[in-house]
Amino acid sequence: MSRAARFAERTARLRASTIREMLKVTQQPDVISFGGGLPAPELFPTTEIADATRDVMNEYGAAALQYSVTEGISEMREWVAARLSRRFDRSFSADGIVIVNGSQQGLDLIGKIYIDPGDHVVLENPSYLGAIQAFDAYQARYLTVETDDGGMIPESLERVLATADPFPKFVYLVPNFQNPTGRTLAAQRREPIVRICERFDLPIVEDDPYGELRFDGHDLPPLVSYASQATILYLGTGSKIMAPGLRVAWLLIGHEDVLEKIVLAKQGADLHSGSLAQYVFHRYASRTDAFEAHVGRIVETYRRRRDVMARALHQALPRGTHFVRPEGGMFLWVRTPGIDTADLLRVSAERKVVFVPGASFYPAHDVHDGMRLNFSNASEEMIEVGIERLGLAIRACPPAGGS
Repeated sequence: MSRAARFAERTARLRASTIREMLKVTQQPDVISFGGGLPAPELFPTTEIADATRDVMNEYGAAALQYSVTEGISEMREWVAARLSRRFDRSFSADGIVIVNGSQQGLDLIGKIYIDPGDHVVLENPSYLGAIQAFDAYQARYLTVETDDGGMIPESLERVLATADPFPKFVYLVPNFQNPTGRTLAAQRREPIVRICERFDLPIVEDDPYGELRFDGHDLPPLVSYASQATILYLGTGSKIMAPGLRVAWLLIGHEDVLEKIVLAKQGADLHSGSLAQYVFHRYASRTDAFEAHVGRIVETYRRRRDVMARALHQALPRGTHFVRPEGGMFLWVRTPGIDTADLLRVSAERKVVFVPGASFYPAHDVHDGMRLNFSNASEEMIEVGIERLGLAIRACPPAGGS
């Protein structure tokens, strides 16, 4: 038996993350990267986290370093439930919270409990490539729903579900400042999507990593806030409002049978998320005034960087290109009709600026003229320089299929 034959069949669908591979290129000091979805490291509350760590060790000592319960420490779960209840104007219980090792683990656990080989999952088109990567590991197939600048189109979702064979296991969407497009699901579409899924008895996976990073307008009700019999699994994270290296994120699950399966799957994966990180996160986040001021600094910084990138794109992009100016989040989506952005990346890399080509975000990899730009991780000055380089690269790039 060859070595390759010993691997599980599902490993044939595992692919290196485009973003993780791109990070290798960006180690060059003269490269400006709009590629990885990285928060701004200069905004990490390093001093406060150090102080919180000392406080935790002084108060809990060895207990903070010991094994803990799979669902997460009670303090962290109660903080999440209280924060979501306050933000969403609906009462949530800590009993429905599971602390996970980053949102990515939450996606993996959802795939593990729902997806058998060949099962369908419903996605926006384009959709978050990390979710596609997680679901690919369980040999999912995909049904895509039409989207526009208002996000997922309810009528398209209904048509997809009415004709699906086999019927899908769940629908996955990012309603706020979507990755990759930056779009926000329109207010008038949110409840109809919940009601459609309720009628078809289709679970909803609502991934909300950017919801607290709103620059303009007002918060819209999350899908999980609607009174409904639909099964809704809500994912949130501390990665964008504190620091991704802590790997503290959460799943909110309103159905006891689903919660039980998630907990059992997590036990088999890692027993529990790191106790120390949870205690430290909770200690700092519980200092409400300081934490809210910290989140406010992140929002204000990203708002300025979004504005700088949007202005620079207006000036640098040639006629015929189009971009979405998001109301929040970390990403801006550009379409370059007639240009394959995988080819464009090679041209732009020579000019020392990189981005994520859009094909990776389409389950069928069949649309090639999009690119995702991250504005959170570069200074305003670097954004201006990088977009100028990108504009020159677009003008120098041969059209798709050209020589």
